[in-house]
Amino acid sequence: MIVELLVFLLAAIFGLIITGFAVHMFVGGLVSTEAEYQIIGIACLLVACAIMYMAWDVIAKRAGRK
Repeated sequence: MIVELLVFLLAAIFGLIITGFAVHMFVGGLVSTEAEYQIIGIACLLVACAIMYMAWDVIAKRAGRK
């Protein structure tokens, strides 16, 4: 279980970095810097919630609770 958590943590970190960079590439220069930071924050929050749900679901299924 510890190895799974480390894999999910690593995937989450890199997923959030890629999400932030992708949003920066799409909206950078089109909106103000403050708006860009807010959009990046919202996008990263949504992706983090999705990753947490997927990790919780996999761990719950492997533990036999589901």
